Amino acid sequence: MTRVAIIAAMPGELKPIVRGWPHSRRDGMDFWAQHDAEDEWIAACAGAGLDAATRAFAAIEGGGPVDLSLSIGWAGALTSEVETGRAYNAAGVIDVRTGERFRCDAGAGEFWVATSPKVADATEKRRLASAYDASLVDMEAAAVARLAQMRGIPFYCIKGVSDGLNEKLPDFNRFLAPNGRFETRKFVLFALLRPWHWPALIRMGENSRKASQSIAESLLDLLG
Repeated sequence: MTRVAIIAAMPGELKPIVRGWPHSRRDGMDFWAQHDAEDEWIAACAGAGLDAATRAFAAIEGGGPVDLSLSIGWAGALTSEVETGRAYNAAGVIDVRTGERFRCDAGAGEFWVATSPKVADATEKRRLASAYDASLVDMEAAAVARLAQMRGIPFYCIKGVSDGLNEKLPDFNRFLAPNGRFETRKFVLFALLRPWHWPALIRMGENSRKASQSIAESLLDLLG
């Protein structure tokens, strides 16, 4: 049986994929699992960032060796070439802390994803695009790519664009706990008192919903 690990940061990124799958929660992580006679699919999210993605991968691996790994989820646009609300199969992933590049397996796309240790604002997006020739930015993919490389297993990365290059959003880094979990209540209170952020947040919410659906469709196309 082929065990497939699907790593995301937030449950909303996985929602269209795992709809109807049995769900469990342990050690602060969410898990969904589905299987048939040939394949076992395990999806997990532990929060944003490299450490959270590493924990999620290790938890899946605790149930047995992983044969194929995927990093999926929302990403920010670094160029105007990528469209909000749409998912892209990445050509590869760059760890901006180390400069390491991890190429995805055959059949991947043309755009590269820069994995950053923080949520990138508009200024940081432009710096990343220039420094790494990347088109998307996330916070987890490089961890999954590195673990896959260490184990010699295939790696794919599918990212859906939640925010455009020039979108002016609040500093989400303020609401990420040390374990990578997003402090939703704290953020909601912050946003309620700052209505000038509402239009951008509404757009981001709609883009994220569309992106999650597009990720699910891209995953089926890639592995179906």
